Amino acid sequence: MPKRVDVDDFMAHLDDVQRPFLERLRALSLAADPDVVETVHWNQPAYLKDGVRQWVLQAYKKHCSLRFPPHQFAAHRAEVEAAGFEAGEGFLKLPYDGELPEDLCARLIGYRLDDFAATGSTWNG
Repeated sequence: MPKRVDVDDFMAHLDDVQRPFLERLRALSLAADPDVVETVHWNQPAYLKDGVRQWVLQAYKKHCSLRFPPHQFAAHRAEVEAAGFEAGEGFLKLPYDGELPEDLCARLIGYRLDDFAATGSTWNG
């Protein structure tokens, strides 16, 4: 994928299946906290607070992912799996052929922001 200059550029290059999912995740991300800053890290949309990366949106052919620091996400992996979604080391896999679990995604974003407020944890710990 060519280097994206900003999140609008990233979104403009998504296909018609990917775009609604990523646009909704973008909206949830921006609504989560008025101090969240949107940028591009690793050529993907990333959301920062106080200059620290909090989560990243990732687009793939058949799914998108909401990615968090693995150490922080580990405490919530069981909740993701209980909701019927695949989880990996720090990410929630969201297949395009299903419904976007907006409530779950918003909770996970909230958990990350709460963890950051309490501990100041960065991506690496």
